[in-house]
Amino acid sequence: MKIKFILLFILTAVILTPLDAYAQTAGKIDSGDTAFVLLSAALVMLMTPGLAMFYGGMVRKKNVLGTLMHSFVAIALVSIQWILIGYSLAFGPDINGIIGGLDWIGLKGVGAEPNTDYASTVPHIAFMIYQAMFAVITPALITGAFAERMRFSAFLVFTLLWSTIVYDPVAHWVWGTGGWLKNIGVLDFAGGIVVHITSGISALAAAILIGRRKGYLREPMPPHNLPMTVLGAGLLWFGWFGFNAGSALSSGGLSAMAFVVTHTAAVAATLIWVIIEWFHRGKPTMFGAVTGSIAGLATITPASGFVGPMPALIIGLLSGAVCYTSLNMKGKLGYDDSLDAFGVHGVGGILGTLGAGMFAEKFINPSGADGLFFGNPHQLVVQIMSIAVVAVYSFAVTFILLKLVDWTIGLRISEEEEVTGLDISQHEESGYTL
Repeated sequence: MKIKFILLFILTAVILTPLDAYAQTAGKIDSGDTAFVLLSAALVMLMTPGLAMFYGGMVRKKNVLGTLMHSFVAIALVSIQWILIGYSLAFGPDINGIIGGLDWIGLKGVGAEPNTDYASTVPHIAFMIYQAMFAVITPALITGAFAERMRFSAFLVFTLLWSTIVYDPVAHWVWGTGGWLKNIGVLDFAGGIVVHITSGISALAAAILIGRRKGYLREPMPPHNLPMTVLGAGLLWFGWFGFNAGSALSSGGLSAMAFVVTHTAAVAATLIWVIIEWFHRGKPTMFGAVTGSIAGLATITPASGFVGPMPALIIGLLSGAVCYTSLNMKGKLGYDDSLDAFGVHGVGGILGTLGAGMFAEKFINPSGADGLFFGNPHQLVVQIMSIAVVAVYSFAVTFILLKLVDWTIGLRISEEEEVTGLDISQHEESGYTL
């Protein structure tokens, strides 16, 4: 009898051990995925200093440090906001599909164990810091619209308010567990809606409200240091692989595909921009080439984890042509988007979000959906509705926030300060001592 009992015990243990082992490894940290996500976070962080150089080279030399300061200080300001409340508002336990609760305020409860709602193989704290870098660069993108004319104090207040009232809720809608746009099936792999549409549309609101630079369209305002802009573009392109491929949140086939389609769209947009500019203006320019590359990168972002190389090539070609057209229309429309934040990121984000609705296929990403050209026209409807809602929300709230800042501390530097430049008037230093 004892022998039968022992044999039965051993047999039961043998049968149940694989199930028990599986239960223990569900949500278990994978060192390779963790390393990949942390490296991707570092790459995305590098994008913001890259953006500083990209924008900094495009302004006049009297404004170079003021422009660099916008991006660099955003790293510090938005990171603190994210650690204290931003992450909890964006990804915390859902409240009616609109916003995350404050359960994770000050990163309470965000530790080394994975959160399986977001990334089951990496520490929750790693996912948090990866998303922090997205939160940092998004308001920095807006600064291109009001470059050379906003008070630094106004920039700080606006950025803090915008991150809390625009970025965090939209991030929850699209990416947060329970977010209402996520629940209806919107596709945004790496931030076409959350990053580029919010920042691009907000940039348009800022350009309209703040008004034109002194002398805009009447005197030349060429980039003062194109090599700096080219270096910044290179850093952005390099970091974008962490932006898009890293959004797979694991090292594997999907991240590899996102990496490849990101590069494919970027090179396609660069080439078509140069060709169009050559025919349109008679000469291809370095400035055009780098602008085209960033347009391609912004446009592929929402679709990068849902499409294959050939659709990415088409999306890249379309982004180069459409964004080139949008940049050449701003003079006729009369608004002064100084560094083309709307023309590249707003237009590119909209185009790429539509591209995801047309070219997405579950063969590439089973967790996604098929798009229009793969038998699911409803997906394009969802994408269009999401674009409209986020664009209207971003524009309206940004306009209100800027008005509030203007009424309280003032948005714009004085005419005398604008002539002197941001570097001296706002920071009492000069970018160049020659």
